[in-house]
Amino acid sequence: MTADEYLYRTDESNRPRELAFGILREPPSPFFNHQSIVLRVARLWTDHVEPRRLGQVAVAPLDVVLDRERALIVQPDVLFVSADRLSIIRDQVWGAPDLVAEVLSAGTESHDRAEKMAWFRQYGVRECWVVDPRTRTVMIHDFGAAQPEVRLVKGIEPIRSSVLPDLRTSTFTLFP
Repeated sequence: MTADEYLYRTDESNRPRELAFGILREPPSPFFNHQSIVLRVARLWTDHVEPRRLGQVAVAPLDVVLDRERALIVQPDVLFVSADRLSIIRDQVWGAPDLVAEVLSAGTESHDRAEKMAWFRQYGVRECWVVDPRTRTVMIHDFGAAQPEVRLVKGIEPIRSSVLPDLRTSTFTLFP
C-alpha cells in the first residue's frame, strides 16, 4: 500500500494502525491501563505547553508521516510539535514531532522498542519517552543531543526533557 492509498483511500478510523514501508499494521486496541497512562502523559505535557505557548500536544490515533515516498506512517501514543514547527501539522503530522511518548503494551513492546525507536531517530524526532507500566519506569531517548543518549528514570528521580527543559515531574505522576 502506498502512503497516498493509506491516507486518501482508506476510511478514517479510531483504531490504531501504522504503515511500515507499504505494509499495513493494525494491532488491537490498547487496554484501559495503557490509555490511562497515555492520558496522564498528554495532560502533563499539555499543562506545561499550553500556558507557555510552546506548541501543540496530540494523542493517537493520529498519523505521523515520516516518509511519504517509502510509505512510513506511524502513530505515537503522545506527541509534541514545537511552536516554530507547527506548519508540519495539517490533517496529519508531516514530519517528525519534536517529542513523542510510547507507552508499552505486551503486544507491541518489541516493535516500539526496536523499529519505532530506530525510525524516530532516523527521521528526526528529538526525544522519545518509552513509558513502561510493568516496571513503572521511563526510558528517555535523547536523539537531539550531540551524542544521543538513553536515560532510565524511576521512582522519585526527576524526568528531565531536553525538548521541554522547564518541565518538572517524576514517574509517580505517570502511573495510576
